[in-house]
Amino acid sequence: MVWLEGPIERRETGPIFAGSDFLQLRPAAAPPKGLTTWLRDELRAAILDGRLPSGARLPATRALAAELGVSRGVVVEAYQRLADEGLVGARTGAGSVVTPPAPAAAGTDTSHAARVFRLPLPPPAGIELDLAPGVPDLSAFPRAAWLRAERAVLASLRAADLGYGDPRGSPVLRQELVRWLARTRGVRAQDGDLLVVGGVAQALALLGQVLRARGFDAVAVEDPSSRGASDQLAYWGLRPVGVPVDRDGMRIDDLAGTGLDVAVLTPAHQFPSGVVLAPHRRAALLAWAGSAVHRLIVEDDYDAEHRYDRAPVPAVQASAPDRVAYTGSTSKSLAPGMRLGWLIAPRRLRDDLIAAKHASDLGNPALPQLVIAHLLASGGYERHLRTVRSRQRQRRDALLAGLREHLPDAQVEGVAAGLHLLITLPQLPIADTNLVDRIAAAGVFVHPLSWHRHRPGPPGLVIGYAAHAPDRLCEAGRRIASTIEAVQKASSAG
Repeated sequence: MVWLEGPIERRETGPIFAGSDFLQLRPAAAPPKGLTTWLRDELRAAILDGRLPSGARLPATRALAAELGVSRGVVVEAYQRLADEGLVGARTGAGSVVTPPAPAAAGTDTSHAARVFRLPLPPPAGIELDLAPGVPDLSAFPRAAWLRAERAVLASLRAADLGYGDPRGSPVLRQELVRWLARTRGVRAQDGDLLVVGGVAQALALLGQVLRARGFDAVAVEDPSSRGASDQLAYWGLRPVGVPVDRDGMRIDDLAGTGLDVAVLTPAHQFPSGVVLAPHRRAALLAWAGSAVHRLIVEDDYDAEHRYDRAPVPAVQASAPDRVAYTGSTSKSLAPGMRLGWLIAPRRLRDDLIAAKHASDLGNPALPQLVIAHLLASGGYERHLRTVRSRQRQRRDALLAGLREHLPDAQVEGVAAGLHLLITLPQLPIADTNLVDRIAAAGVFVHPLSWHRHRPGPPGLVIGYAAHAPDRLCEAGRRIASTIEAVQKASSAG
């Protein structure tokens, strides 16, 4: 509970906490010569337990220093350390503002009471160009093809097709998906092995429930990796433990060193770096999984359809179907709002997963499943993918052109596939969360790389490009570059 002397002023950025009793901070409780660390820890605890919610403004450094009777440098350094962790950002005219906390790291309390499931982060007010990663081009949804397929399905629909049916999903869709995944991803499965789910999020939720019931309490994840996936796993009781990623993908020696038996990877297009799991790492991963009967690889094939400048990479599942739980969805190819995906897991987990799916929702809506099955069988789905690939290549090229013209020295990664790219900024003089706030002030929303990290690392930006036309992406690249240049010049002048 935060007691305040005086009113709380509410503005667009959230409440301002002021007053001499702010968080009941008492410097006398700090250890000798440890004021900065003490203050950082007190503020961090208040952020993580919700006393300082996302958007809350921290007191001005001079004001808090005066109230605590400490030097202003102590407060400035404490705020900077929180910024380096991605817990605090600076906004023009708003001072230091609390940002949403990162996913739970090793050693964090992940009891159900301590976990907070976070929805996708919305862009701040005033954003003209939302370049959040993972957002597809929703305007490209194949409406005409969908209507034709829906009419064809309705014309031949039986009354029984609209019943509760099999919780695994429509038999027709499962058959078409197994054929399509075998042809395009090399996946090895039978119709009965595939479970239709509400996107990769539900696949992870079902796996989380089943694995937790079997005694697993932690899983290895790539570091950096999808914040949303880590949040989903943590919500179901599986503590995500980051394993470093380099240019060859997850470091399997480090994975083995965790002592964990479940690993979640994006091997075909690592999020957010864009690297492909190298052949020697793939072999080491399979050897790791095969060294104990209960080990499991969770393969998130989240955007395998979107590749531009490289040959397709087969799914890891093709090499070890009894060791890999493979999942993907139509969220990046059609639309996230479809809430339709697939999960193919080792048969030792199948019955438990079906039971969890049945208990969750009795199965996905019947009509969209039958429509997608028709699009797969008729070739309409693949025609749509070819159209979207061509459009996304143009958009990627436009963003790259804007960045290379205005920021020629930038290290841009992950451009050969997917719907986003990564800019790493090892010499950035401020935290990437602060940079993102400054870019937002220029009307562009991107993700700081630190949001997706489990351990500290070099700053960067994760930038989606699927949802905007090429000319707007060129302009976004110019604004991002101008903001970075301004930050670097200010640092040099200072």
